[in-house]
Amino acid sequence: MDPAEPRRIRWAVGLTRAGMWWEALAAAFWPLAVVLALVLAALAFGATDLLSARALLWVMAAVALAALLAAGWGLRRVRRPLAEAARLRVDLALPGRPLSALRDRVAVGAGDAGAAALWQAHLARMQAAALAARPIVPDARLRWRDPVALRLVGMVALAMALIFAPTGQLGQGIAALGATFRPAPDARPGAEAGPSWEGWAEPPAYTRRPTLYLNALPEGQRLELPKGSKLSFRLYGEGAGIDQDIGAAVAGGDPAAPEFMAERDGVIEVAGRRFDVTVLPDAAPEVAPGQAPQRRADGRLVQDFTASDDNGVAAGQAVIALDLAAVDRRFGLALDPEPREAVALDLPLPATGSRKQIRGRLVGDLSRHPWANLPVTVSLKVEDGIAQQGVSAPMRMVLPGRRFFDPLAAALIELRRDLLWSRGNAARSAQLLRAASWQPEGFMDEDLYKGLQGAIGTLESGNLTEETRNKLAQVLWDAAVALEDGGLADALQRMQQAQERLSEAIRNGASPDEVQRLMDELKQATDDYLDMLAQQQGEDPAERFDRSPQDRQQITGDQIQQMMDEIQRLMNEGRMAEAQELLEQFNRMMQNLQVTQSEGGEGGRQRPSDRLAETLRDQQKLADEAMRQMQDQYGQWQQGEEGQGSQDNQQLADRQRALREDLGRQRGLLPGRGTEQGDEARRQLDEAGRAMEDAEQALREGDPSGAMERQAQAIQSMREGMRALGDMMAQGQQQGQQGQARQGGQQDGPEGPSGDPRGRRGLEQPYDRQPQTDPLGRALSGDGSAINGGDPLAEGPDPARKARDLQDEIRRRSGERDRPREERDYLGRLLENF
Repeated sequence: MDPAEPRRIRWAVGLTRAGMWWEALAAAFWPLAVVLALVLAALAFGATDLLSARALLWVMAAVALAALLAAGWGLRRVRRPLAEAARLRVDLALPGRPLSALRDRVAVGAGDAGAAALWQAHLARMQAAALAARPIVPDARLRWRDPVALRLVGMVALAMALIFAPTGQLGQGIAALGATFRPAPDARPGAEAGPSWEGWAEPPAYTRRPTLYLNALPEGQRLELPKGSKLSFRLYGEGAGIDQDIGAAVAGGDPAAPEFMAERDGVIEVAGRRFDVTVLPDAAPEVAPGQAPQRRADGRLVQDFTASDDNGVAAGQAVIALDLAAVDRRFGLALDPEPREAVALDLPLPATGSRKQIRGRLVGDLSRHPWANLPVTVSLKVEDGIAQQGVSAPMRMVLPGRRFFDPLAAALIELRRDLLWSRGNAARSAQLLRAASWQPEGFMDEDLYKGLQGAIGTLESGNLTEETRNKLAQVLWDAAVALEDGGLADALQRMQQAQERLSEAIRNGASPDEVQRLMDELKQATDDYLDMLAQQQGEDPAERFDRSPQDRQQITGDQIQQMMDEIQRLMNEGRMAEAQELLEQFNRMMQNLQVTQSEGGEGGRQRPSDRLAETLRDQQKLADEAMRQMQDQYGQWQQGEEGQGSQDNQQLADRQRALREDLGRQRGLLPGRGTEQGDEARRQLDEAGRAMEDAEQALREGDPSGAMERQAQAIQSMREGMRALGDMMAQGQQQGQQGQARQGGQQDGPEGPSGDPRGRRGLEQPYDRQPQTDPLGRALSGDGSAINGGDPLAEGPDPARKARDLQDEIRRRSGERDRPREERDYLGRLLENF
């Protein structure tokens, strides 16, 4: 290869030649690779245990012969690729073969100046074309050399062995092959005849521990095994035996290959070798519920839990039983309830990874259960691989269920509950249904009236079987839902179906036209749902769903549209994973949506600046904790102690990720899209999100100082974004006030309604009066809020900024390690007060 050639050309030719080496070796030795893959797979699945020693020798001979033939076949066909061949392959892929042209020489007109100039122009053109050289992708053409796809058989066999073969089985198979060729004790000249042996200790599969080869253990090492481990031995020669007291031998075993289970501490002696065995007992698993259960708007139960086990949790359940002593036994609940089994919900466990420490969340839909909205006890139960159980203390609660606020719907649901409680309530329920359906004109449609009359006839028939009762309960449920929601449930179902279709299209890589069509369907279904939801607004819509205060986040239709526009933008940019995540967030938000009214009759919502301020405070708190964690680690390193820094860093990284995801959701709901301030706010939040992601990565890598630097960048970017958002809100408020002033001037005339030449109204303050200020000296608008939209963190140079500067200075000084520890402790206490 010519060293004078450009580096790009030499790089392309070199990589192409490396690919040609792969082509040559693959084409020549693929049969040998298939033979070796099949042999390894057979050993991994224990094929040596299925053959006798004599049969194993014949099979090994056949395999060795096949491997030699395949190797010889490959050696005869392998050819060393030349650099010129690689250069020619690269040259053929370029238009005009510029690499060959650069090596050409002028044959005619060498002394002519015009010909020389033309030749130089030709070389310059070829030189420019040669710079486009790229490595050629190798192709061994194995599909033509192996038409029956034997290479795929070997690859599949090897992959199956790596995934499904028992742990340690491959080592046992190789050891068995070595034992086949080992000479008998009396066949070794000059050696005394003596017993030989091999042994393996296989822990139970649920412990996920590897198999131990006992011959490879150092002399005198104590053997620690989980309880239930299986010890297997193979004895060779005369006089070999095993003495042990750790457990009973497996019945029906081969005397030459004894097996027994490790059940207690003891000693194993085999052929003069002694093993002191310690059996590790399996501790029972533990489980505990998290915070108090939550009820979603759709009536689902949400319960956090933690579980742990020394070897991993195998299964878990939440057992829900009726707390009969706490039930208000009046009306339809006065009778004794019919026997009903406790409800068992499987706890969600991770499908992969370790199950020693689990933090999960149970979500169950029991809104239609007869015990919904009644007192129950919830017990969490987990078990390990040997069926040991851990049970939490019973937790008393009211089983979450859907609440109905329409009077007739609530009455039907109560009658349904009474019937499911006991069929003895049939006569009473029939009387109540007759009272509820008396004079139905004006408040009950004809179909519902006929359905209730049919239910009354069934209840009064005197032959109410369990199956009939359950069907009647379903009818009452459907009628109550129709009364409560009208067509709202159908609209929600259509919106969810549109979301699911769009999500499936994104996952399957549908075409842009199909994705756009499904996006339009989702927008239409969402509009229909919002219109119907607004029509369902009652006298007190704020209490339509019983939700916890932290879940009461109200948004406007404009913000919903902005979120859908954000999903559309992410799909247009090809960021399908982010679009999928935001789409799932949108679906959850729409399921919990409620229509609210403020005191003035307008829809209320939480201001974006308020949420950003809360996120900023959380980020500042996280940065302070990261600094304290770094200081604690430094002190531990100075004293030579081992701390929990790694685990704490992982917890801080998880919190950083949660803050970053929450900031991303807020960015999609920001107002002012298309305005200068709104776009600036979004850009700053994007930079803050990237800084948070870098901080999270630094925390996971054990670099708290780098994480603090990225966190400071995120805080600064969030402040700039909030400042831009505050400017936009202040500008909009100022424009609104100017519009109101112009409108007031047109209505009241030059002197106002009271004849005041200054145009003042009623009790308004004079124009020459000083503007009102807040305790920090900032000007307030007419409604008493700061002119920046009420966000104290988005201000410019003001006392709040001085406070932040002071906090940064305290944080800087507390990080200087040359200061006395007492001073740094004092500075740390000051930071906690901010």
